[in-house]
Amino acid sequence: MGQIMGSYKARDVDLYMGDNPTFNHQAGFNIERQQREMKSSEVDLVSAKIPPQHRDYCAHHLLEYQVCRYKNMPLLYKCAHEKHDYLNCEHQDYVVRMKEFERERRLRIRENRLVGVA
Repeated sequence: MGQIMGSYKARDVDLYMGDNPTFNHQAGFNIERQQREMKSSEVDLVSAKIPPQHRDYCAHHLLEYQVCRYKNMPLLYKCAHEKHDYLNCEHQDYVVRMKEFERERRLRIRENRLVGVA
């Protein structure tokens, strides 16, 4: 059993943190939505020894930050821009995941309501 997010009534629709989306990514949108894709390859991440928990949509920023740290080892303040880019990407990724979680929760509630009416 996965962790439960803190969203209101997430337990009522059996929604957990690690669940994959069950609805089409276009459901509920009139405009064309693009699928998110990784910018770094798995081979690059493995060769750079990036831990599996950090292999997300921001891994390309983490790679740039790690390279900068390697090149400027005693003077890590020179990598402030790369670090900022990585942390900003992580924050934006968090926001997107929370919005997708809320979208999934609302679509499940809607589905349950429509099934109950029919």
